[in-house]
Amino acid sequence: MGREAKRYFLALVIIAISVEFLCYASSTSTQWKAKKKKSCNNMYEGNWVYDPSYPLYNSSNCPFIRKEFGCLKYGRPDQRYLNYRWQPKQCKLPGFDGKDFLRRVKGKNIMFVGDSLILNQWQSLICLLHAAVPQYSTIIQDINGSISTVTFKDYGVSVSLQTSQYLVDIEQEKIGRVMKLNSLKSGEIWKEMDILIFNSWLWWYRRGIKQPWDFIEIDEKIMKDMDRMVAFRTGLTTWANWVDSDVDTNKTKVFFQGISPSHYNGTEWNKSGVSNCLKETTPLTESIYPGGSPLAEAVLKTVLVGVSKPVHLLDITLLSQMRKDGHPSIYNGFGGMDCTHWCVAGVIDTWNQLLYAALM
Repeated sequence: MGREAKRYFLALVIIAISVEFLCYASSTSTQWKAKKKKSCNNMYEGNWVYDPSYPLYNSSNCPFIRKEFGCLKYGRPDQRYLNYRWQPKQCKLPGFDGKDFLRRVKGKNIMFVGDSLILNQWQSLICLLHAAVPQYSTIIQDINGSISTVTFKDYGVSVSLQTSQYLVDIEQEKIGRVMKLNSLKSGEIWKEMDILIFNSWLWWYRRGIKQPWDFIEIDEKIMKDMDRMVAFRTGLTTWANWVDSDVDTNKTKVFFQGISPSHYNGTEWNKSGVSNCLKETTPLTESIYPGGSPLAEAVLKTVLVGVSKPVHLLDITLLSQMRKDGHPSIYNGFGGMDCTHWCVAGVIDTWNQLLYAALM
């Protein structure tokens, strides 16, 4: 091989090695960037940040808000509680896009099932969607027995609510009203839905005239009462068994709303002597709630771990504990102190933003 040929061959070798090195470097760089990029594995860890672009809609333009939740309508003077956005530690939560939501669930039936806190979330979602498609000709509200439905006709999407405080059955018998912890008959309606969002907790410790049952039946034994937390766990387990046995999760997506906190005891947020949320106007900034986690949350998570089919927990407990400022307090249509439910618009819209992110 001549001198010029050798030089030409050497040049080709150098070029080949250089190209291989650049490809390797590029690949390594991409892999490194992929490792460095944080995935949003947990939307529920983070903090509330002030954002003047919030709220996500004007509540005065939503015709569906019940008097329990219409805080501005009933004279709430401060409005800063509307201007906070939930910021997860690992990513930015996608903004709620009502038209995109409707497109993604076109032709589908959504149902919320539970107590007045699931009603609270249902009201928020239909306000969010109404703000995206406000034409009245596209929306019909139908109330049939225990089920209320808002239908977005242009998209063929129905968003329904069924009240079921305990999820399990309460039946009238000769001895009185019997709550049957091992029975769940409404499941025949539920399993026909495309998206289900459940909750239960608020009513399990109600007593006296607020208690809608007289006896409890468990494993064919009837008793006057029992440990309410055990009853809660048993009722949830009946629901969980129904999901595993009856729900086709290839067709139906199942969500469970986490335990929603109330704010009546100021010692829980380091304000001794405070007995309600009336004067609370800002969120907590701590990442840990001083009052700790409710026992019901641990029970719920334990039951959900035992479900073999996919159920997404909307784990809103901690992020809502930080929002002692988000309740109606006295600014509602019945004038009582309410530090249990949430203003619409407000904190509860973030629950639906999380639902939207989970569906995406």
